[in-house]
Amino acid sequence: MTETLKLATFAGGCFWCTESAFADVKGIHEIVSGYIGGHVENPTYEQVCSGSTGHYEAVQISFDPDSVSYESLLEIFFRQIDPTDGSGSFVDRGTQYQSAVFYHDDAQKAAVLDIIENINNTRIFERPVVTKVLEAPKFYPAEDYHQQYHKTNAQRYKYYRAASGRDIFIEQNLSGFNKVFNSD
Repeated sequence: MTETLKLATFAGGCFWCTESAFADVKGIHEIVSGYIGGHVENPTYEQVCSGSTGHYEAVQISFDPDSVSYESLLEIFFRQIDPTDGSGSFVDRGTQYQSAVFYHDDAQKAAVLDIIENINNTRIFERPVVTKVLEAPKFYPAEDYHQQYHKTNAQRYKYYRAASGRDIFIEQNLSGFNKVFNSD
């Protein structure tokens, strides 16, 4: 990674779905699915899925801030999740599937707190945002078969995504998020 690239780390439930949301964004150099926030070094998928390690399924993105802003990445992230669900994400339940933004500096922390405040003030949801904002600890890449899953296992991914309820939620909340992010 060159000095001009920065990191962004997001936990939005299933890392396959979070990763695919960023797949074609100009300015992103790499997206890695993995685990963050727990107490076990080099955890496995099975360990994290058990809910006993304290890790979140997450993606870590290296990006060029001259090509894509951190705020733009936050917008993509928040449009992919239910930020009011504290018990997991869509069909995936448990702490390992909760949403969180792991900030790498004070500017990132301020940016995500501003967006959460804006979502809450806009009242597009009946419940408040519970997405956690945490300082980024060590990130562990997931096993190779999880990387780019939406491409390497396209049929299974499409079936999982369709059954998860994520796309229905995104469609139902499109106009609300457009208000938050001043989009048409």
